[in-house]
Amino acid sequence: MGAIQALRDIHLTNAIDHFNSHVSPIEKLSVNSIISSPVSQKLLSSKVNDLCFQDLFDRSSPANKARLLSVSAPHATSWLSVIPSTSQGLHLHPIEFRVAVKWWLGLDTSQGSQCAFCPAHSLDPLGHHALTCKCGGDAVLRHNALRDTLVHFLHRAHASVQVEVGAGLFPDHSQSRPADILLQNWNLGRPVALDISVVSPLNPSTLAEAGATFGAVLEATESRKHQANDEKCSALGWVSTPLAVDSYGAWGKEATLFLAQVAARLAIHKSLPKSQASFDLFSNLSICLIRANARAILRRV
Repeated sequence: MGAIQALRDIHLTNAIDHFNSHVSPIEKLSVNSIISSPVSQKLLSSKVNDLCFQDLFDRSSPANKARLLSVSAPHATSWLSVIPSTSQGLHLHPIEFRVAVKWWLGLDTSQGSQCAFCPAHSLDPLGHHALTCKCGGDAVLRHNALRDTLVHFLHRAHASVQVEVGAGLFPDHSQSRPADILLQNWNLGRPVALDISVVSPLNPSTLAEAGATFGAVLEATESRKHQANDEKCSALGWVSTPLAVDSYGAWGKEATLFLAQVAARLAIHKSLPKSQASFDLFSNLSICLIRANARAILRRV
């Protein structure tokens, strides 16, 4: 028994030494502290991961800082947690998966090419141009795919849904449509107008803010959408709700709150745990977004 105990002590000491080599001095542990106050493996791993992330972040360019903040956001990694299912649309073709992982990790997806749809523009390594290009229709296809995926879940949650509503309803006969999705009787009996926006955190004009503060671009998008839509929606008795998501799958505050409400209703109507309903909703939206991104990159190289 003494030899076994000695071997355990050696392994424990080595593990603690390895842990201490990866964390800041204030986080260091001792054998006695671990024995007297055991700590879970999950907590210890999270401390190492947080320090490694901060070290990588501090050494990164502004564009990669913005990318790292987005990919580490809640729900952004949902597409990586899904069990692939062709029948349920929860899948990527192998070539889509390969390019998505390269792009997600910040590896060069451009192959040194010019954009196939606007040759005056060179493709950048992080895929910003490919995902924001106004030519080729990919931005519209991505937007509509996200809209249709959300509509599917709203129907499952027994919501009354209309799509692309608002054109011609205003006194000035404006053809703008502040409601990608209009929900009847959602917010205290009032209709809610959902306006979906996909934005890139790598936009040069907002890159400094995106690389310094998570969600800065999403908050700016929500504010811009309120300025554009609130007055119009109020005139129709609607509540304007912008659903902003960045190209990596980080959702804005208002979108996160709204999607949590959808998940709660879905859980009730489908007799699911709320956590499962939330995972189903976010994973479907995440796969939809990443698939569209991968296809947009592949069409341009």
